[in-house]
Amino acid sequence: MGFHVNIHGRHYRTIWLDEDGWGVRVIDQTRLPFHFETVRLSTADEAAHAIRHMTVRGAPLIGATAAYGVALALRVDSSNPALEQALALLGATRPTAVNLHWALARMRRRLIDLPQAERVAAAYAEAGAICDEDVALCHAIGEHGLGVIREIAAKKPGAPVNILTHCNAGWLATVDWGTALAPIYLAHDAGIPVHVWVDETRPRNQGAALTAYELGSHGVPHAVIVDNAGGHLMQHGEVDMVIVGSDRTTATGDVANKIGTYLKALAAKDNGVPFYVALPSPTIDWALRDGLKEIPIEERAGREVTHLFGQGEDGSTGFFQVAAPGSAACNPAFDVTPARLVTGLITERGIAPASAEGLAKLFPEMTSGVAA
Repeated sequence: MGFHVNIHGRHYRTIWLDEDGWGVRVIDQTRLPFHFETVRLSTADEAAHAIRHMTVRGAPLIGATAAYGVALALRVDSSNPALEQALALLGATRPTAVNLHWALARMRRRLIDLPQAERVAAAYAEAGAICDEDVALCHAIGEHGLGVIREIAAKKPGAPVNILTHCNAGWLATVDWGTALAPIYLAHDAGIPVHVWVDETRPRNQGAALTAYELGSHGVPHAVIVDNAGGHLMQHGEVDMVIVGSDRTTATGDVANKIGTYLKALAAKDNGVPFYVALPSPTIDWALRDGLKEIPIEERAGREVTHLFGQGEDGSTGFFQVAAPGSAACNPAFDVTPARLVTGLITERGIAPASAEGLAKLFPEMTSGVAA
């Protein structure tokens, strides 16, 4: 099962083993949408650098890359100290996306009691399993979200369902399919007319650069809008639903996602627009109950605010300063949307109310005692 965006006549996942069977290939997302380039990861340090500098990004893909980073580390030294060192190195790359720590904990459980001679093969197998499972989870999310789009489409026959999304929660943020975009791709492929409002998503423009790139490659009608246009469009009835991804969701339904998500949720609430969050269960942090107090928010470099990557009229690409020289910049990468603003959480097991009770009903094995 796979979606595989077609790039230059070739089908891709976002991460795969290189031809030699041990190196790892990823798409360099810092070069999109103007250049499609892949990068080879050969060491745990290179995997950590790819995560930290956002060569790869999106919570599920970060987790998959970290898993392969562990395998790369063990090729050099499969001892317990080397394993723990790799886990610590990769775990320190980015603080907000819980999939990273979920994947590393899973790798440790799989490897720690194995004989050293068996660890490398087991690490590659487990990393591959994490990738394959992500594909299946995202496809299931797409199927459940498709039902929501079908319901809206039935109420406006022949007219497109207008969907607003924020940041990039598509194929590029996962191993395949995506989270928030998976239902959109399935709807489009099923012949349901859809139109996507794509938030530019400052400061790194991951909507304008990545989501628009994906949708355009698949032929999905869309338009890029500035981050501040969403509320205006909702006021004028131009948005039928909002669907976003998540980097970490608490056991009570609070959602951490790319900065600006909270403001879209407020506008959606004020205008009666359904606001959905699409996420696989590894993105749920079952230990947390209060997102505002407990989810760590990554603060990234101010240069991401003051400079933009773009293409000039002569075709050259590079970074351009857009802020007044000498100005300081504040750059929180995520914000937290309280559960009360979320219409539903679209998971691989179905759509849950954004509450402890709602999540407990879908994942009873994970929530014993949590929803009490």
